[in-house]
Amino acid sequence: MTEATTLSDSGWLSREEMDSARERLPILYVDALPVRVDDHGAVTKVGLLLRVGSDGQIKRALVSGRVLYHERVRAALLRHLEKDLGPLALPRVPPAPQPFTIAEYFPTPGVTPFHDPRQHAVSLAYVVPVEGDCEPQQDALELTWFSPDEARDPGVLAELANGQSALVVQALAHLGV
Repeated sequence: MTEATTLSDSGWLSREEMDSARERLPILYVDALPVRVDDHGAVTKVGLLLRVGSDGQIKRALVSGRVLYHERVRAALLRHLEKDLGPLALPRVPPAPQPFTIAEYFPTPGVTPFHDPRQHAVSLAYVVPVEGDCEPQQDALELTWFSPDEARDPGVLAELANGQSALVVQALAHLGV
């Protein structure tokens, strides 16, 4: 969950204001697992990003980011999918998206499987089919497509940061693949 904040972006707090809010309030995020589906709607591929973490390590990650003040969750999902996967990804987000789970990230490790050293964050997690060409953008270095079985591999799951491996496992179980 990495974000760049600037004063000029509508709906964003300054870095100092955001740090202050993170010390006092849970922050709302969305996590999205991009998938490819066949003609029958069965998941054939799972997309995982590569990012450089705040500690300088390269880790796999889901599409993730904050929901802005006065922004609908659907709009936040679309914004972050475009930011990370590019404008031609063509995500299929329904008009009223339903998360497959809710993840609570805590600054204290071990409270839940999810950890964010900066803050207490609540994330609505979605599986989002994408149909177009995905080209990683901004801080996403690469997007790798895995079969559902490859995505479950302990080696791949170990590459995910902050407990997001638990979201991948839950998503695949939710999808029945």
